[in-house]
Amino acid sequence: MKDKMLCRRMFLKSSAFFAATVLGAKSALARFVDGSGAPEGKLSLYNVNCKEKLTVTYRNSLGEYCDEAIQALNWIFRCHQTNQTTAMDLRVLEYLNRLDNSLGGDNEIHIISGYRSPEYNARLRSRSAGVAKDSLHMKGMAIDLVIPNVGLDRIRRTAIALAAGGVGYYPQSGFVHIDSGLFRTW
Repeated sequence: MKDKMLCRRMFLKSSAFFAATVLGAKSALARFVDGSGAPEGKLSLYNVNCKEKLTVTYRNSLGEYCDEAIQALNWIFRCHQTNQTTAMDLRVLEYLNRLDNSLGGDNEIHIISGYRSPEYNARLRSRSAGVAKDSLHMKGMAIDLVIPNVGLDRIRRTAIALAAGGVGYYPQSGFVHIDSGLFRTW
């Protein structure tokens, strides 16, 4: 009987491990293995162009995303020129959350630019050589931001230390760019 219980327990653990691996639920596996969970994914945002605020918990401590919260994030990160939205890349949202937490957490992050429609990106590009033709903003993979009472250089240094994607530093324009592309800096 004891052997049967061990086999059943091993089967359940193996099944949970397999499901977590296949479904990408690494935090569920971590909770299963060591009893700890990831911190909640929470962001407090202010879109400076639309004059809108949003504070939302988009991921619980089990690593499960809330569809309504993700939709609200997609809306606040919308192209402020066209009101078009896109599905923001979860990696850039997680990068932003890690950046916020590394800077003490519960900061109100001011969004300068999130998603950009191709039309708006082309308009910006015609005015500035610093705007990429295939900008990650058009794929929902980039965010330009500032955090009041946190220096731009500190935001930049912290983002670079996280090495979770691209980091652009624009002190003359007053923002830091992060994206979920390859790690690089400029």
